[in-house]
Amino acid sequence: MNNSEDTRKFLNTPINIGNKTLKNRLILAPMAGINHIAFRNIINSFGGCGLLFTGMLNSKAVPTENKHKSLVLKFEENELSNLGAQIFGNEPDSMAKAAKRIEDEGFFCIDLNFGCSVSAICSKEYGAALLKKPDLAVEIVEKVKKSVSFPVFVKMRTGWIDNIENALVLSKRFENAGADAVTFHPRTAPDKRSRPPKHEYTKILKENLKIPVFANGNIFTFEDAHKITDFTKCDGISLGRIAVAKPWIFSSWTLNKEYGYEIYEETLKKVLEEYVNYFGETYGKKLFIKFYRYFCANFKFGNEFSGIFENKEKEIEQLRNEITILFKKLPEISKKPNLNIFAR
Repeated sequence: MNNSEDTRKFLNTPINIGNKTLKNRLILAPMAGINHIAFRNIINSFGGCGLLFTGMLNSKAVPTENKHKSLVLKFEENELSNLGAQIFGNEPDSMAKAAKRIEDEGFFCIDLNFGCSVSAICSKEYGAALLKKPDLAVEIVEKVKKSVSFPVFVKMRTGWIDNIENALVLSKRFENAGADAVTFHPRTAPDKRSRPPKHEYTKILKENLKIPVFANGNIFTFEDAHKITDFTKCDGISLGRIAVAKPWIFSSWTLNKEYGYEIYEETLKKVLEEYVNYFGETYGKKLFIKFYRYFCANFKFGNEFSGIFENKEKEIEQLRNEITILFKKLPEISKKPNLNIFAR
């Protein structure tokens, strides 16, 4: 791609995933504890996102989860045309049953989590731990694909050692097992986020797979997206933490909308209102604090005021007032997010 306008056109080009079509190639990565209905509503209020995902759903719980009461499997009918669900687990049959439930609800697709490197997940042999058991991971993909007709995504890392050959062999096996797309985070599981992702590995996967490959990892600015799509020739971009810090980023990149300084205060207040509306004051405030910790990465000195909302005893009106006070100080915006805050 010669310039950023070419990149914008590319991101706005529809793409076939299995038997369905995405309207654009910029998607929201699944994030545990973040991608609930209130956050997705914020993203959708800005527009520009081709596909959103839920947070991680336990495959054992999904088949019997009450969608009317669940805090994780809560959705609105108007979301389903561009909403996928991510499931985790290590039993092929339960993963297949969960995927079938998700398809029956009308979701766009399922995503299989082979990428989460959090200790609490990997210690139970879920997420990235399955990269140590490639035969089991492939069996999961096969069973899921046989149980559903909608698209099957696989989210994966390089592995547990820095060897692209292993990742390439496994991703090809996923493709042969029926995966319709791969979202690739080119870091090893032990690295978590301590080292830069190796997008030269993304390029290798793209060159060798027939199914779409979405790039993921440290893509924070439109310039990053331009460089990575140009270099890797990937089929799309998956945004994670930066979408929490800047929920308007999808509309900025695909719809070319411009936002001024005021968007930061407006969004923070909107998030507080949405979270409380959907989840009530107690749990809504808890989720708001989690969101705000990421949001602080926008500011040059975000560490200085990253804890101002940590007191869960504060009333909603107090929180609204503190947001107003915060932005009267005109905190300076960073061009790139504070990675120390993002690493929490």
